[in-house]
Amino acid sequence: MKYNDIRRKTKEVRVGQVAIGGTNPIAIQSMTNTDTADFFATEKQIKALAARGCDIVRVTVPNRESAETVRLLKKSGISVPIVADIHFDYRLALLCAEYGVDKIRLNPGNIGSDERVGEVVRACRERQIPIRIGVNSGSLEKHILEKYGAPTPEALCESAMYHVRLLEKHGFEDIVISIKASDVEGMIRANRLLAARVPYPLHLGVTEAGSYRSGLVKSAIGIGSLLADGIGDTVRVSLTDDPCLEVDSAKDILNALAIEGQSGMNIVSCPTCGRTKIDLISLVKRFEEAVDREGLRGVPVHVALMGCAVNGPGEAREADIGIAGGEGEALLFARGEILGKVREEDVIDTLIEKIKEWKEKRG
Repeated sequence: MKYNDIRRKTKEVRVGQVAIGGTNPIAIQSMTNTDTADFFATEKQIKALAARGCDIVRVTVPNRESAETVRLLKKSGISVPIVADIHFDYRLALLCAEYGVDKIRLNPGNIGSDERVGEVVRACRERQIPIRIGVNSGSLEKHILEKYGAPTPEALCESAMYHVRLLEKHGFEDIVISIKASDVEGMIRANRLLAARVPYPLHLGVTEAGSYRSGLVKSAIGIGSLLADGIGDTVRVSLTDDPCLEVDSAKDILNALAIEGQSGMNIVSCPTCGRTKIDLISLVKRFEEAVDREGLRGVPVHVALMGCAVNGPGEAREADIGIAGGEGEALLFARGEILGKVREEDVIDTLIEKIKEWKEKRG
């Protein structure tokens, strides 16, 4: 899919060295789950996320001690942009702006008077720091909740617009918006409503999505549906798990949609049936482990692991490289052409070697 052909047109917002919106790549985000006041633990996790391919990292800033970590992080030489997550205390937003944070996440209506909103806007404008408005089903304003009776998609959208207008009132338009909900269908509808009303980049995510398994399924549906519509400029997959898995999952979603310029390895494998005489389930698991171990996940190559020779090369004829299992061996093929046979125990090493050759030929 050429995403920019169907992509919603938005203004571009810069977060440190990462540009969001416009025709820029979809930025992958995650959030640390360390105690932000613990600088060393937080720094270690941010470096791990950056190494995994995370483009932007958010940290919660509930107190001055946490804001001090933001200062130290910006002085430490960490290159990945840092977002300060602020709730209610506008002074923490001002402090993080002073310390050079790359973006601030808050709801303008929750930090107090119009004068306080103006102070935060001035601080961000002076330092070219964007603001992400974050709306979710648990943060709706009382008057909006009373109007709709529940956190409906319409209510979520109205809340986002309420906060947008507060910033625009002060002439501030360096804005990114997120509407998140644990209800997948509601999250999709709310973002579609918002996308039709504003020119700002949208940050996509399903909040409180759950454990790795359920969270990935919900996020793939919610984020994937919107991206398939051309809506979305940056994403976070929220999981009750290691934040590095959020990055992996976001990559998998982008890869599944084959978004141009952001697709890594596409692995296809059949579900197995009575014709399968090779241990394909184990083989696929071990192959993926080898891909990760060799650092090849980002190579944009189509790899097929099929259970039998009856349909293997045919069904996977578009694969750049693949195997079709036999009894104790497998056919090796590329773009539908059979290259020869390999022993079952040599399949993984052979595929890894072919992928490296493919990568080298294409630079």
